[in-house]
Amino acid sequence: MPKLVPFLAGAIVATATLSGVARGPTARADYPKPSLAPTSWQLDFQHGTPTRIVVDVPGSPAPMAYWYMTYTVTNNTDQEQPFLPKFEMLTEDGKVVRSDDHIPAAVFERIKAQEKKSLLEPAYKIGGTLRIGEDQQRDGVAIWPDPPGRMGNFSIFVEGLSGEIATVKAGDKEFILRKQLKLNWHIRGDEVRKGEDEVNTDSPPEEWVMR
Repeated sequence: MPKLVPFLAGAIVATATLSGVARGPTARADYPKPSLAPTSWQLDFQHGTPTRIVVDVPGSPAPMAYWYMTYTVTNNTDQEQPFLPKFEMLTEDGKVVRSDDHIPAAVFERIKAQEKKSLLEPAYKIGGTLRIGEDQQRDGVAIWPDPPGRMGNFSIFVEGLSGEIATVKAGDKEFILRKQLKLNWHIRGDEVRKGEDEVNTDSPPEEWVMR
């Protein structure tokens, strides 16, 4: 039975953010925290630094820019687990952008070549049952269209790494929150030449939240 998360205000903020209602500082408010003691399975997740790439896309009159983040997921639990990942970027201005939405195949192929990862899998292929052990780990990549304006402070939420859920009430409605990994990033001075400034981890670099 999932533990009921008491942080109702944070839950409402989280739900509003998902629906695109929250903006600006509100969207970056604290999220409810998961249980301190493990209540469900959890996968091991390693990731690269978000990177900007410009690709000549067939049918496009001009090169198009994208952001991507490579990752490796491993199942070190005692049984096979479902891996159905979802990646969302929370931008500087509070917009939530889901990854891999109508991304041309040419973009993935360019990233695969640039990263020199022969086992890299696209989003549509990596989901499914994740078998146990290091030798069964999977390499994937999340891809987003380049957001307009500066990147500044942004976060990436990763869903699908844990089976922990919580139910909260807001008025007469119930919402199910899932344990997600929140990765926080900061780019200084990227207003002029996007993609040329260093991508740094923000504080905290990562945290588990219920969202």
